[in-house]
Amino acid sequence: MRLRGLFSGRRSAAMFLFSLSLLLWTASPVPAAGDVRLVVDGRQLEASPPPVIKEGRTLIPVRLVSEALGAAVEWNDQARTVDVTKGGRSVKMWIDNRLVNYKTSFGLCDVPPQIYGSRTFVPLRLVSNALGVSVTWDSATRTVYVNSGTAAAFTPFFNVTIPFVTPGQVITGVTELRAGLNGGTPAGAAEVRFLLLDPETGRGPVVARGNNVTGSYQWLPDPFYSGPRALTAVVCDREGRFLAGGAVPVTVAVAPRVSLTGATQQQVVKDSLSLGVDLNFVAEYVKYEITTQNTGNVAVTDKADPQGRYDWTPQYTDNGAFSFRAAAYDRTGQVYYSPSITISVEVARKLELRGVSAGATVEKPVTLWLSRNFPVSRTEYLLRNSQGAERTLFQADGYSSYKWFPGPDQAGTWELTARVTDGAGAAYTSNSISVKVPGTARLLLETVGPNQVLTGTVKLKATTNVPLSRIEYQVINPQAGAKAVIAGGDNAQAEYSWTPQTYNAGARQIQAIGTAASGQIISEAVPVRIYLGKIYEPVPVTEKSNFKDFASQLAAPSLQKTGMSAALQTAQAILETGWGQYTPVDKYTGKLSYNLFGIKGSGPAGSVTHNTWEEYNGVTYRVDAAFRAYNNPAESWADHKKLLLTADRYAPFRAVMHDSTLGAYALRRCGYATDSQYPVKLINIINQYQLYRLDEVGV
Repeated sequence: MRLRGLFSGRRSAAMFLFSLSLLLWTASPVPAAGDVRLVVDGRQLEASPPPVIKEGRTLIPVRLVSEALGAAVEWNDQARTVDVTKGGRSVKMWIDNRLVNYKTSFGLCDVPPQIYGSRTFVPLRLVSNALGVSVTWDSATRTVYVNSGTAAAFTPFFNVTIPFVTPGQVITGVTELRAGLNGGTPAGAAEVRFLLLDPETGRGPVVARGNNVTGSYQWLPDPFYSGPRALTAVVCDREGRFLAGGAVPVTVAVAPRVSLTGATQQQVVKDSLSLGVDLNFVAEYVKYEITTQNTGNVAVTDKADPQGRYDWTPQYTDNGAFSFRAAAYDRTGQVYYSPSITISVEVARKLELRGVSAGATVEKPVTLWLSRNFPVSRTEYLLRNSQGAERTLFQADGYSSYKWFPGPDQAGTWELTARVTDGAGAAYTSNSISVKVPGTARLLLETVGPNQVLTGTVKLKATTNVPLSRIEYQVINPQAGAKAVIAGGDNAQAEYSWTPQTYNAGARQIQAIGTAASGQIISEAVPVRIYLGKIYEPVPVTEKSNFKDFASQLAAPSLQKTGMSAALQTAQAILETGWGQYTPVDKYTGKLSYNLFGIKGSGPAGSVTHNTWEEYNGVTYRVDAAFRAYNNPAESWADHKKLLLTADRYAPFRAVMHDSTLGAYALRRCGYATDSQYPVKLINIINQYQLYRLDEVGV
């Protein structure tokens, strides 16, 4: 396949990619040793430049020959197309594209039309097929003979078919695709790709692909690409280079069908529902509409994964009848609805204590909370000992969680439970959880975590399970053993500030010391690093206005080689780097990583130290981490694609990676990002900046 001219109005990007495709795919024509003669109907024509030999094929100037035979030839410089018409025959060809439009059928030529010396050259057989005339090559005399008096049958360049699709078939929904390799599997074949090409532009997206060259694949059509098309099967080698192919005319006219799954009519729901949709087309997202039958109120979910599940858990107060339907949206914003399904909710009242596991020893703060399916007007958390004596830990109006840090006065084995009151005044008691309290006085630092790098003023605060009359914070030099008080006071609950000085720089420890009635309580000595030098921030890898073209020029060859959507690759780079403005550098040296996807570890250029997040005593903080460094952006791009193409976890992504929409959701399901809206963000970028045009390629 060939890639060129990705953005309308972006001539520079188009020319870059066109040049790149020539570098990747073409070799300089091999001049014939001696003159190559061109004889048309017995008359030798002088061609400048003369016919050439490329990849073992003789190419002849199509205009010179066609006009000599009385055919009309039209060149479109902007589209880079040649149209040849003679009588009832017509043919459209694209420079650097193997697709040939024979008016009522399509074919692929082995060597695409090329321009040499401002003339378009095509293979001998293409002229024969286009004009129905005899074209032969005499190697002994190095002569091309064109004879209009001898009719020639149409002879395809490749014996590749698409068996499950008939010429002219109307594609209304999911279609099975397979490449029929009637001439045998080409040597080096490693992948099959099915493309849907526009008969006017010769370009279009990959709609299915896989490494089983003779396997069957499911094509989920996109209504965005409706109308007459050339469905093309292309066999490639491991580098994505063309080996063989065939094409068949089809018309895409999707009859959208949306079916709700996970629920049936009149189903009785006693717990929860896991809903999904069955679609016969590519949807950008789905929403679920939930209607309360007795009130008519309609709740609509956020945008959801069309291939994922939506879990709905009704509350006790939801008992009654509900109806559901799914709404699927395509790229143009058109919405299609499923039939409604009505269900009956009959859930029991539920109240379960959470936040600590049975048999746990509670030595640090835990947050107690309730999993419930009904509203409450009052909440109490209770302790009960083996004699049945009950103690109230906490109570509040309405619903509330509770942070519990038991002290020495609560030492022993306890049954934790909760009691709530609903709006009608009825009381309900949760399950009980048995826990152990060691009864040790504890003091924990909250605002500083292990291996944190302190670069300026730091907040100091601690939590304890006993009353304190005073607290102090000290910094420790672990090598010298020296200690110094840096903050503190009589208010043990207060937050204090400390600004390190240059003599504090290096590896240190921070510790809190509290004064209680029983004596001093000392926290863990938390190791930190104090750095007061210059901190280097992420830098742009290029100007923001250039980043789209910058990224797409890296994505295009990757699409060609791997079949992975270039639109999706570009959108990921935009999202991950903030349009290329936040490329990680070593925070201490300023070394540029060229890391466009935030991959940790060591790369071809080593690593850079950058920030990442950790958690300590329930508080998140930044620590240093090693991120891969590369010698240039191309290395980063290739490394990211290697991760997606080889890691086991991304196998589901690889099955749909040719499609930017399906691939975006698959990335999320494979765990690439925790943000539930990550796919939607990618799709929005693709649509807003028409990145899907990057995936429209030729053959």
